[in-house]
Amino acid sequence: MRNIKTRRQLLKAAAATVALPALARPGFAQTYPSRPIRMNVGFPPGGAADIVARLVGQGVSVRLGQPVVIENRPGSGGNVAGEATARAAPDGYTIMHGPDNLFMANPHLYAKMTFDPLKDLAPIASLTANQLLLAVHPSVQANNLREFVELARRAKPSMFYASIGNGSQHHLAMEILKQHVGIDLTHVPYRGGGPAGIGLLAGEVSAMFGGGSLVPTIQSGRIRGLAASGATRFPLMPELPTIGEIYPGYEVLIWHGLFAPAGVPQPIMDRLRAEVIEVLKEPDLIQRLATTGSGDPYFSTPDEFRIRIRGDNEKYGKVIRAIGATLE
Repeated sequence: MRNIKTRRQLLKAAAATVALPALARPGFAQTYPSRPIRMNVGFPPGGAADIVARLVGQGVSVRLGQPVVIENRPGSGGNVAGEATARAAPDGYTIMHGPDNLFMANPHLYAKMTFDPLKDLAPIASLTANQLLLAVHPSVQANNLREFVELARRAKPSMFYASIGNGSQHHLAMEILKQHVGIDLTHVPYRGGGPAGIGLLAGEVSAMFGGGSLVPTIQSGRIRGLAASGATRFPLMPELPTIGEIYPGYEVLIWHGLFAPAGVPQPIMDRLRAEVIEVLKEPDLIQRLATTGSGDPYFSTPDEFRIRIRGDNEKYGKVIRAIGATLE
């Protein structure tokens, strides 16, 4: 009889122990956050990634009542910040501004990565999206995208195009276009958007993909805009068609997201996501994103965002393998 009673007591204790995490989760989420949150950013201050991170971080800080401290950890296209985040405790106090290239390109470009972005980082929410503009030097005898494609098909030797660096979105966007329409162009990588734009202005190259910083130069007539890379027309230059309007199936989207180490409790992930969504709806943030050329708020469900990440990883992986691009 005593053994039966003891056994029942042990079973009750075990059941209570199993139930503890489930009971603790709501309380844990309600007390979060109780101290500052660190947001890692994989690029130096001043660029689009840093601007997006600081704008979102400021808004989230106000809503959560705790500072969101931005830590710039540049290096290896976001890998340095990605590794620091992946190795952090999964408690919601270390998060990361995640650029798209960390997930879609880096796993294919870098032979040795110390972490797997798709497994070791969990998406909290999509943040912003932007697209690129295809522009040419005025000396290029093409007034629209069709004429540019036909000229490129005939050019011997092939025309030069600029990018902001090997493996960058600007590089891969042109390589996808080359494959999509069947043309040949020679890649000239520059160290950043500024030098690439100067190279196009000087006529060192014939064409390039660039961001919103190209708009004033296009409007001044110093370079000629041909098309936008997204699924919809570029808001600041709606007169330009999308590439997909003329050559269906083409789309290149630059996106930013917020990520955490894998394993953060779901209630905390849900809390962060809910606050981020509210921040992205704020008119002041939308205006500041637009005036800095940092894109537009990008709203998606968790499943939609995961599908985008996986799809881009496969899409760009094929391109990178086809051109044999690698980085150390």
